[in-house]
Amino acid sequence: MIKSNGGIIGPDNVTTGGFNGVASGVFKLGEVTDLIRQSKWPEPSPFTNTVPNSVRFNSGSSDYLTKSFSTTGNRQKFTLSMWFKRGVVPTGNQSGTERMLFQAYQDSSNQDQIWLQSNGTINYVRNNANAVTPSQVLSDPNAWYHVVFAGDTTQGSNADRLKVYVNGTQAPIAQGDTIAQNSNFGAINNAQSYTFGKRNSNDWYFDGYMGNIEMVDGQQYGPEYFGSFNADSGIWTPVATSSIAAYGTNGFKLAFANAGALGTDTSGRGNTFTPNNLTSIDQTTDSPSNNFSVMDPLDNYFASSVFSNGNLTLVTNSSARTWNTNTIGVTSGKWYCEMKSSGVGAGALIGIIASSSTGTTDRSDSDPYAWVYLNSGALKNNGSSQSGTWASWANNDLIGMALDLDNNKIYFSKNGVWQNTGTADPSTGTDGFAITAVSSLPASQSGNYFIISSDDSTSNNATFNWNFGNPTFAISSGNADSSGFGNFEYAVPTGFLSLCTNNLNL
Repeated sequence: MIKSNGGIIGPDNVTTGGFNGVASGVFKLGEVTDLIRQSKWPEPSPFTNTVPNSVRFNSGSSDYLTKSFSTTGNRQKFTLSMWFKRGVVPTGNQSGTERMLFQAYQDSSNQDQIWLQSNGTINYVRNNANAVTPSQVLSDPNAWYHVVFAGDTTQGSNADRLKVYVNGTQAPIAQGDTIAQNSNFGAINNAQSYTFGKRNSNDWYFDGYMGNIEMVDGQQYGPEYFGSFNADSGIWTPVATSSIAAYGTNGFKLAFANAGALGTDTSGRGNTFTPNNLTSIDQTTDSPSNNFSVMDPLDNYFASSVFSNGNLTLVTNSSARTWNTNTIGVTSGKWYCEMKSSGVGAGALIGIIASSSTGTTDRSDSDPYAWVYLNSGALKNNGSSQSGTWASWANNDLIGMALDLDNNKIYFSKNGVWQNTGTADPSTGTDGFAITAVSSLPASQSGNYFIISSDDSTSNNATFNWNFGNPTFAISSGNADSSGFGNFEYAVPTGFLSLCTNNLNL
């Protein structure tokens, strides 16, 4: 564009603001000035999503990535860096289950395995011998973890031949065996198969998220090549630009940027992996750069709900009244999420609550600080049905929830239609249902509101498929919030945001 045109190339979302517009037209300078004054001209994004994508593994559908290498690389030196967020955790009726992160396998005498043990620790095994076991317990389902396994058998000390780093810090480890100097690792950088997400015997399937996986063939690198401590928060975060010059023969980088080809290698080596049972819906924006809410398996009343799909799908137990909360509690702001129901019997409900499930009543619809929308067609608080018109909902209905903690109101929609009255609208603040302000909650409560789903019947179970911005189910449209985050079936109400860490930092 030349100056004589007298205009400015503008974005396509000037009516909503934000910072995600793309050039789509020419605006006069006066028009731009007016839009800026109205807070409708998009601003530069304050976020640097250095790892914008991840892939979601579901243990129930046997998801994994695999590749067979035909060339032998440097079998004495390697670095494996990966970010992951747990799904199923060792608790309740899902305890005692190992989850495989990575395996290089030829046979039982030539293999390298890295997995999450049933006690929550991570373990590295070389040729059926426990090489190292870091002592940290990695069981937080709301946390992204970064692990680096760096090997170099040419080192003089056995302790230096395999180093492990967790979130930027070298991990204290129990050394299980001696790695002979100048020996080869089991199958790493050999002409063998690599797998992420399962064991060779087709078990120990991983459930959760993996992001930015990098393997360097021929170098032992520290964590500083992949992350750094944020100067403001002190949190270990991914680096914007990798300083790795060469990945070596069998090296690769899996950024999961291509939803249609999730195993694409972006290192330049062309070592692309084959997805198995993973589809485009499994590409997510839940990442170490922007952590989204999921449902919390550690807050599991009676420890009887079964979690899957990266803690976004849960099935309640028909023999008990079960309920669960999400991983991010909120005290202010406006928040939006969706839930698609399936397998629903009498007693299914969703809503908000001001306490965790542990040690409290088994009837969440009877809690004085819970507001829940029952599938029978009622809004309840403290055991009483509230006023308004509430449609019943059943299998495959999509329920939206808008929580306005700036004005202490809650809204529910069924398949895009807001309930309570014919004019309810969270975008304008019309006819929302009043809730107790966080500042008025008694000390016995958590001081936050959590999202809740429950089956308050002992004769039925229910399946809840949650979408906090990364749906596990296909949607026909695709709507982001005003920050550009999330992927929802219905338009996000004006001023409401998806529950993710970048929105919490606004």
